[in-house]
Amino acid sequence: MSITLTKTQEQFIQAKLRTGKYRSAEEVIEVALQLLDEYDCAEHTLGEPTNSEWLSSVRAKIDAAVAVSEHTPPMDGETLIAGILARFQQARETQT
Repeated sequence: MSITLTKTQEQFIQAKLRTGKYRSAEEVIEVALQLLDEYDCAEHTLGEPTNSEWLSSVRAKIDAAVAVSEHTPPMDGETLIAGILARFQQARETQT
Protein backbone atom coordinates (compact mmCIF):
# COMPACT_ATOMS: atom_id res chain seq x y z
CA MET A 1 0.00 0.00 0.00
CA SER A 2 1.24 3.45 -0.83
CA ILE A 3 0.03 6.51 1.07
CA THR A 4 0.56 10.16 0.19
CA LEU A 5 0.75 12.47 3.20
CA THR A 6 -0.11 16.12 3.28
CA LYS A 7 2.59 18.61 4.21
CA THR A 8 0.94 19.06 7.62
CA GLN A 9 0.91 15.30 8.24
CA GLU A 10 4.59 15.05 7.27
CA GLN A 11 5.45 17.92 9.62
CA PHE A 12 3.51 16.24 12.42
CA ILE A 13 5.43 12.98 11.97
CA GLN A 14 8.76 14.81 11.77
CA ALA A 15 7.95 16.69 14.99
CA LYS A 16 7.21 13.39 16.73
CA LEU A 17 10.48 11.92 15.49
CA ARG A 18 12.44 14.94 16.75
CA THR A 19 11.23 14.21 20.29
CA GLY A 20 13.28 11.03 20.22
CA LYS A 21 10.35 9.00 21.49
CA TYR A 22 9.87 7.26 18.14
CA ARG A 23 12.50 5.57 15.97
CA SER A 24 10.74 5.82 12.62
CA ALA A 25 7.80 7.31 10.76
CA GLU A 26 6.33 3.81 10.62
CA GLU A 27 6.37 3.62 14.42
CA VAL A 28 4.56 6.97 14.70
CA ILE A 29 1.90 5.76 12.28
CA GLU A 30 1.60 2.40 14.06
CA VAL A 31 0.94 4.11 17.39
CA ALA A 32 -1.59 6.42 15.75
CA LEU A 33 -3.42 3.47 14.21
CA GLN A 34 -3.47 1.60 17.53
CA LEU A 35 -5.01 4.63 19.22
CA LEU A 36 -7.58 4.95 16.45
CA ASP A 37 -8.49 1.28 16.91
CA GLU A 38 -8.88 1.74 20.68
CA TYR A 39 -11.01 4.84 20.09
CA ASP A 40 -13.25 2.98 17.64
CA CYS A 41 -13.54 -0.07 19.91
CA ALA A 42 -14.59 2.08 22.86
CA GLU A 43 -17.67 3.12 20.90
CA HIS A 44 -18.85 -0.49 20.65
CA THR A 45 -18.09 -1.60 24.22
CA LEU A 46 -21.10 -1.85 26.52
CA GLY A 47 -21.03 0.73 29.24
CA GLU A 48 -18.43 2.79 27.43
CA PRO A 49 -19.28 6.24 26.15
CA THR A 50 -19.80 6.72 22.44
CA ASN A 51 -17.21 8.68 20.50
CA SER A 52 -19.28 11.86 20.78
CA GLU A 53 -19.77 11.35 24.53
CA TRP A 54 -16.07 10.64 24.97
CA LEU A 55 -15.16 13.71 22.95
CA SER A 56 -17.57 15.87 24.96
CA SER A 57 -16.08 14.51 28.18
CA VAL A 58 -12.52 15.25 27.05
CA ARG A 59 -13.48 18.74 25.89
CA ALA A 60 -15.13 19.43 29.27
CA LYS A 61 -11.98 18.28 31.09
CA ILE A 62 -9.79 20.46 28.89
CA ASP A 63 -12.08 23.46 29.41
CA ALA A 64 -11.99 22.90 33.18
CA ALA A 65 -8.18 22.68 33.15
CA VAL A 66 -7.92 25.86 31.10
CA ALA A 67 -10.31 27.66 33.47
CA VAL A 68 -8.23 26.62 36.49
CA SER A 69 -4.99 27.60 34.77
CA GLU A 70 -6.34 31.10 34.11
CA HIS A 71 -6.62 31.65 37.89
CA THR A 72 -3.45 29.85 38.93
CA PRO A 73 -0.02 31.45 38.75
CA PRO A 74 2.37 29.71 36.36
CA MET A 75 4.81 27.17 37.78
CA ASP A 76 8.23 26.43 36.37
CA GLY A 77 9.07 22.86 35.40
CA GLU A 78 11.63 22.32 38.17
CA THR A 79 9.13 23.25 40.86
CA LEU A 80 6.50 20.98 39.33
CA ILE A 81 8.87 17.99 39.14
CA ALA A 82 10.19 18.61 42.66
CA GLY A 83 6.62 18.55 43.97
CA ILE A 84 5.82 15.32 42.16
CA LEU A 85 9.01 13.67 43.43
CA ALA A 86 8.25 14.82 46.98
CA ARG A 87 4.79 13.24 46.80
CA PHE A 88 6.28 9.97 45.49
CA GLN A 89 8.86 9.99 48.30
CA GLN A 90 6.14 10.67 50.89
CA ALA A 91 3.98 7.85 49.50
CA ARG A 92 6.96 5.49 49.56
CA GLU A 93 7.72 6.38 53.18
CA THR A 94 4.13 5.76 54.29
CA GLN A 95 4.15 2.31 52.63
CA THR A 96 7.19 1.11 54.60
